[in-house]
Amino acid sequence: AYMAFFRCDLMSESLGMTTSVLVTMPDTDDLDTAPIIYLLHGLTDNCTGWARYTQAEHLARTHSAILIMPEVQRSFYTDMACGPKYFTYVNQELQAMVRRFFGIHPNPARTYIMGLSMGGYGALKCALTAPQQYAGAAGFSSVADIKAKLPTFSRWHEDQALFSGGVVPPEGDLFTLATRFTDGTQKGRMPEVFLACGQQDGLFADNLRLRDHLRGMDWPLTWYEAPGDHNWFFWNDALTRAMEHFLG
Repeated sequence: AYMAFFRCDLMSESLGMTTSVLVTMPDTDDLDTAPIIYLLHGLTDNCTGWARYTQAEHLARTHSAILIMPEVQRSFYTDMACGPKYFTYVNQELQAMVRRFFGIHPNPARTYIMGLSMGGYGALKCALTAPQQYAGAAGFSSVADIKAKLPTFSRWHEDQALFSGGVVPPEGDLFTLATRFTDGTQKGRMPEVFLACGQQDGLFADNLRLRDHLRGMDWPLTWYEAPGDHNWFFWNDALTRAMEHFLG
């Protein structure tokens, strides 16, 4: 199928402002059977990162998938203590917007969420918080342990802007969110997870700890590691593998 590519600027109620979303979709009469992938950007990117630096659209064409690439600034996909509600926007409002403007009906059995670095954290947080909405999630070079990384964001007081008092609440910590599936607080099945990280990446150790945490819970998990750093070469490779894993 050939692909259509849209840049959409729309008003978000939860953000209280206009924001940008990139959408690419196959030219087909039957969009209701196309897989939907929400593709989340990292800390220093915007919604164009995946489209500019990877073969994301080519992969979407190969798998006849719909890609939705939102923008969240440096919010870490949180409902910020001082700032807009980016988590609510991505995990709730965006699905309604996509249905309204593009006629794409959310079908959890074919909906996936993926991201790199900050976006890997966001993708995993979305799926662990609302497992009923996603068939699977993928995190590439994810900020797996937000508590460990948060002090590095104190320079501009971003830690305080993200979380009240600069303290990560339980619903912001991936380890805690995962554990809720076994202690009875989170209902529903464990969403399938694809984790990938380069062996030279500064976040590699944190990703190994998250991997082992999930493995200890018998989580449906696929792990991929290879020589590589925190860069687009690795993320392009990881996206290729994740899409093949979920859609191949």
